[in-house]
Amino acid sequence: MSSFRTPVGPQSSSVYWRRRLIVGLGLVAVIAIILLIVFGPKASSNPDASGSAETSTAESNTPAATDSTVSTVCDPAKLALEAITDATAYDSGQQPQLSFSLKSTMTEPCTIEAGSDIQEFVVTSGSDEIWNSKHCQTAGEARSIVLQPGVPVQSSSIEWDRTRSASDTCESDRPVVTAEGASYHLEVSVGDIVSESTKQFLLN
Repeated sequence: MSSFRTPVGPQSSSVYWRRRLIVGLGLVAVIAIILLIVFGPKASSNPDASGSAETSTAESNTPAATDSTVSTVCDPAKLALEAITDATAYDSGQQPQLSFSLKSTMTEPCTIEAGSDIQEFVVTSGSDEIWNSKHCQTAGEARSIVLQPGVPVQSSSIEWDRTRSASDTCESDRPVVTAEGASYHLEVSVGDIVSESTKQFLLN
């Protein structure tokens, strides 16, 4: 009876190289596993790490807290409105320029509506209303302004043509008022805020 037996004797060099390659690959795999264990990703030692990341994202969508650059609505009781003319006396042919200033006594910046749509200039002589800017105003512009604490803001001026106004005289000639040293007073209002006092001036 015959049988097959593995021949005994020297083996070819290719067998040795294959074995060495297998051993080498095994060593590389072991080293790779060790390196992965030592230097691989670690769980965060801070248990709140993921929570803080979510919090940061949420806070980025939250409006910033109000600071000194963001104004609040002005308290009318803490505003001072002053009627202003560009002179105290006007010679013949000079037209008075009327304006006003607003000042806040609040401790923080504030915003107020102060557009021409809610401004009113009134010229009086004694108890007689001589001229009113609302009588013939055709359009007004809404505008909000920011007042810094204690810093007055002056409006642009409008011109009074030294005539007596009425709502039914806008398309006709209006009578010129008395001059020759006559005294007049300017009162201004912005919405519900009225100037604390009138500004006196003379027409020569």
